[in-house]
Amino acid sequence: MGNRADARGSDVEIYRKALTDTIHADTRTGATEQLLNLLDQLGLKRQEVRTAGPVYVWHEVPEHLGFDEQKRLASRAIPALLTAGYNVNCTADVFDETAYEQAVHEIRSGQRRPSAGHPPPAATPSRRAPSRRTP
Repeated sequence: MGNRADARGSDVEIYRKALTDTIHADTRTGATEQLLNLLDQLGLKRQEVRTAGPVYVWHEVPEHLGFDEQKRLASRAIPALLTAGYNVNCTADVFDETAYEQAVHEIRSGQRRPSAGHPPPAATPSRRAPSRRTP
């Protein structure tokens, strides 16, 4: 199993898994429980595989949603993650700019408090707009 976040040096990598319509959010190996909980709160479903060695943890957008709604949910999560100080990348095929901008507006206007009660991580990485990488 590969981990895109480790490979690309980000905290969270959002992308569509090859040959599926499943949107994944990979986090670095050993990601803090704080980050994993924030992804849970943003509507992504935590997945875990325990092996004799490492434990693999990732999140997926709920499969019961249509693909466009999955894209909106994933894109709306990005501003909350950035606000909490995480470095996030998202591939262009799952990025919904309108949903992203709406979430940014809600955070700025105080309508949405995505990380209430969750202070930024101890080592706050630089904030930047999500990269639109292709797989």
